[in-house]
Amino acid sequence: MHKDAKTIIQKTITDVLPDRAVLEALKGMELSDQVYVVAIGKAAWVMAKAASEYLSHRLRKGIILTKYGHSRGELEHFEIIEAGHPTPDANSVAGAKAAIKLIHEVSGDDTVLLLLSGGGSSLMELPMDGLTLEDIQDVTRQLLYCGAGITEINVLRKKLSAVKGGKFASYLRHTKAFSVILSDIIGSNADMIASGLTYPDDSTAEDARRIVATYQLKLDEKVEKVLYASQPCQDIQVENHVVGSVEELCRAVAVHARELGYTPHILTSSMQCEAKEAGRWIASLADSEYEKPFALIAGGETVVKVTGNGLGGRNQELALAAAEKLSHRDNILLFSLGSDGTDGPTDAAGGMVDGKTVELLDEKGISIEETLRNNDSYHALKAVGGLIMTGATGTNVNDVTVLLCR
Repeated sequence: MHKDAKTIIQKTITDVLPDRAVLEALKGMELSDQVYVVAIGKAAWVMAKAASEYLSHRLRKGIILTKYGHSRGELEHFEIIEAGHPTPDANSVAGAKAAIKLIHEVSGDDTVLLLLSGGGSSLMELPMDGLTLEDIQDVTRQLLYCGAGITEINVLRKKLSAVKGGKFASYLRHTKAFSVILSDIIGSNADMIASGLTYPDDSTAEDARRIVATYQLKLDEKVEKVLYASQPCQDIQVENHVVGSVEELCRAVAVHARELGYTPHILTSSMQCEAKEAGRWIASLADSEYEKPFALIAGGETVVKVTGNGLGGRNQELALAAAEKLSHRDNILLFSLGSDGTDGPTDAAGGMVDGKTVELLDEKGISIEETLRNNDSYHALKAVGGLIMTGATGTNVNDVTVLLCR
């Protein structure tokens, strides 16, 4: 079953790489003889490479803003800047300034092609007037630690940033511009991908106030002033094309599970809850009435409320929580991973557990309850060989959790 799981993971990641989707989108665009490319996100390098091969001699110049370790080397005509994720750093600001500088070189007869993918919210940042990078970092960390959902996080990100929530598109008003967007957002909220660099901001000051109150965020007075006074950007003249999705991720898993003899059942592609609860819920379905062998598939993006100082990510925490309910059962396995190959601030894509995981942890004196309380799923899973290590995959279409049962 571990071999089956690894096969499903490998083939699924290959299926959701953005190369083909980028090429299909470009074929439908009326591009000029000179094209400038700005690629932002965890999948930026792979998307930029696909675009450069299609554009050939029409590619004038480009820039890639991606996460540390997600570049695959030099790419002709492109400047590459790696930056912090999920919290922006100085390189995020440098990248934003470099992208704006590039756009200023574009003439009215040229085309700007934006290639956007998840992670862009952190990888490109320019604080609003009156704010510093440290202000943005503080708010981001509070949101990540309190268990806020990605949509809630991005509502505040938009209002504190001088490039998000459609503001970046304001630099493109005098030139033809297209965007190809690889979606890592649940549902139809395309304006939340990379915090809506090329979409109008429909969120309100009241939305921001509600989020601040819900999670009891502690904000500096100057941050509150900007947050509640930020005006939505509505003058967008970029033609957006959204490609890829968590639905496609789930369908790819289903195809490859079926190839291995499992009957696949996609439970949801919009899972949004606390990671621990998601793991326990999916594991509890092992006793359901589905005819064996089966594969239960759930896509989406869970959250972690940080109460400890350990190391881990939402997929690792989900898998570890599931392990308790799978304890001492044969012919059962659960894995959960982020399609980008990095789960939280770790080098693992996610976690994999089976009926023997709890026994192995007990032998090493590791308590699941204490580990989850300390948010230290990475070290617990590493101790029993339960980490999924793919490296940066070159795509980012959210997370998927799979329960295999024979």
